[in-house]
Amino acid sequence: MTKSTRKKRLDPRKTPAQSRSAATVTAVLEAAARILERKGFAGYTTNAVAEVAGVSIGSLYQYFPNKDALTVALIERESEALLADIVAGDSITEGRSGLKHLIGAAVAHQMRRPKLARLLDFEEDRLPIRARIRRVGDLLHAALVRSLTAATSLSAEEIDIAALDILAMARGIIDAAGDRGETDARGLEKRVGRAVFGYLGI
Repeated sequence: MTKSTRKKRLDPRKTPAQSRSAATVTAVLEAAARILERKGFAGYTTNAVAEVAGVSIGSLYQYFPNKDALTVALIERESEALLADIVAGDSITEGRSGLKHLIGAAVAHQMRRPKLARLLDFEEDRLPIRARIRRVGDLLHAALVRSLTAATSLSAEEIDIAALDILAMARGIIDAAGDRGETDARGLEKRVGRAVFGYLGI
């Protein structure tokens, strides 16, 4: 299978143009999310998703050619909430407040549906979609750079490295909390904040 063929197979067959079609896609994606949360990858099949969504398997395949395409659409759906939270912090000009906002957004993304978030992290690594989801990482990195510029006296080069370090540090702590099944979002925010601000010395 060529790379271009693989990419096409990860795209939806069509975009819903009517409200009924949009409702079908919404139901299918939510069914996929619920199955992953309840049964993990073992119970995650297109037939199971169609059954839980209350649609025929043919209706599912009208929009998603295979399970991986469905998973990619689910990843993109879940990423939208994080993107919205990141963008909502664009008006924060005080550096420390900006950093706290970004930490809160990252923790909220994990805690909103923790088991689903962790399983989709695995799928992000498995599927060839890095270019498609780079927008989230790029926006998060840019927001970190803005906040670090306002909060520290580091050079531009040091800020870029610090932003990458903070992303890695925060993801490690948040993912580990997800693996342990933690549900205390405020406690997790405080721990990530201590790690980030301790690293920066502020």
